Amino acid sequence: MKILVINPGATSTKIGFSIDNQMIATKNYAHQLKELQQFNHINQQKFFRLKCVEEFITEQGISLDSLDAVVGRGGILPPVKAGAYEVNQAMMDYLLYETKVEHASNLGAILASEIKNKAGKETRAFIYDPVSVDEFQEVARISGLKGVPRRSLGHALNMRAVAMKVATEIGVTYQEATIIVAHLGGGNSVSIHHKGQMIDSYSDDEGPFQQNELVGYQ
Repeated sequence: MKILVINPGATSTKIGFSIDNQMIATKNYAHQLKELQQFNHINQQKFFRLKCVEEFITEQGISLDSLDAVVGRGGILPPVKAGAYEVNQAMMDYLLYETKVEHASNLGAILASEIKNKAGKETRAFIYDPVSVDEFQEVARISGLKGVPRRSLGHALNMRAVAMKVATEIGVTYQEATIIVAHLGGGNSVSIHHKGQMIDSYSDDEGPFQQNELVGYQ
């Protein structure tokens, strides 16, 4: 099983290639703020980031028609459960034209679909653990302001992966563990994972301020 993974973030594009669950190669393309400021909207970054993916594919000598799947980071969709979702046109239309939050993760499905279309007919495109994963307990939705519930938006992909890794390291399953995870990167999120679900979290809008928020990047 050959899988290409694409993770577009606020300040980077991370790419990996695995064969039969073994990571063969990874690369982190760091993006300077001045590079990103030339784009007025996240969607305009599509070809800028696609160039990174194509460069990685060339460097690693990956044959596109050998890929079984291309997996992109999941963007800001309507609330969904954690896990994998196959990319379709409705998903891409939502991320391009309907989502209310502009974020680099919205390009994950778009980039995965672009590479899928260049590959063989058997290649499939997916996203995994979108930013909008919502497994909140109802009490976590209380904001303190009537009619304004808290939303589950954060770095679910990384936080769930870290929680699963830690659970393995301490000798329990993710479904048995209670773990607090802090993601500190181009954006910040903190979450609590209890018995296999991310039951509460806060991210940039509720958490610490940072420079990139002040210039319009989360």
